[in-house]
Amino acid sequence: MLLIAPSILAADPLNLERDVCKAENAGCDWLHVDVMDAHFVSNLSFGPDHVAALHRRFPELPLDVHLMMSDPQCYIRRFADSGADGLTVHAEIDGDVFSLLQSIRDMGCRAGLALRPGTPVSRIVELLPLCDLVLVMTVEPGYGGQHLIPSTLHKITDLREAGFRGLIEADGGIGEPQIPELIRLGLDVAVMGTAVFRHADPARLMADIRAMSGAE
Repeated sequence: MLLIAPSILAADPLNLERDVCKAENAGCDWLHVDVMDAHFVSNLSFGPDHVAALHRRFPELPLDVHLMMSDPQCYIRRFADSGADGLTVHAEIDGDVFSLLQSIRDMGCRAGLALRPGTPVSRIVELLPLCDLVLVMTVEPGYGGQHLIPSTLHKITDLREAGFRGLIEADGGIGEPQIPELIRLGLDVAVMGTAVFRHADPARLMADIRAMSGAE
């Protein structure tokens, strides 16, 4: 079954609790939190306090935290202690990514590795044994509301051909029209921002996606 993880980057910042309530009531599986440091990407967003607040208010909703940061090693403990269920770092950062993934696992979180559109799967093959999840960015990270880059989708099959058996997630420009192709390719988790938070009936959207993936 395809899991849906609404990205709060697309929620109304003045009504975040209201919007997350709608997503939870609609039946979303995870909540995706995009953390940006204004260095790795040219935007600034949520921090550990936001994650802690979300965890307190929505304790049953798994928090999927994507660290678009140049130095995530300085913050992974804080995010883990704040209630993150999964922490995803980027393959493109400097430093010892192998040790970083191991540290995330040692903290009891799902360890994820993200690939920008221009980064091939071949670059991370040696890291796959430490990955519980690989996030395929289908847009350049940093801003919501972009159009999906079709040439990124082959990475889903590339990962399986490389022997990866963990979760494959995709993020960027994903709406209901893209879901059938993503299911066909074998995607496990779809991050959806605008498509969920600006939908007139998120529950209907979730039900339609469940039907596409063959889930009741």
